[in-house]
Amino acid sequence: MTTELTVLAYAALLQVVQFALMSVAVNLDVGVAKTASARDASRLGKPLADLLNDTSGRLFRAFNNHFEGLILFTIAVVIITLGEQSTNVTTTCAWVYLFARIAYVPAYYFGWAPWRSLIWFAGFGATVVMLLAALI
Repeated sequence: MTTELTVLAYAALLQVVQFALMSVAVNLDVGVAKTASARDASRLGKPLADLLNDTSGRLFRAFNNHFEGLILFTIAVVIITLGEQSTNVTTTCAWVYLFARIAYVPAYYFGWAPWRSLIWFAGFGATVVMLLAALI
């Protein structure tokens, strides 16, 4: 298995950890009756995300943000792996992506501005470099 695929597995496990953190926080915040329901805005009065306090909302948004980043990172890993384009650059970028995504969770939770955005950009930039490296 390539290093990039290994890092992708770790990134997926990070998503599982983020899901657990977010789920606990949201259930404590709005209650199981609301989170276990169909979560229709008509039933809740507004979308679930709008019912959350600041910290639960940040965990919710960080969780969703990782899904967005994970899609592009997965594409990069698949292209690198199937194209047999793994290099020191792509493996380093994969680790940068993972460490940035790990750092992003507390940065978002604690509202570290502008660090949260810079950490996000490090992960995004690493993914873009991987994609470009596959084409070179």
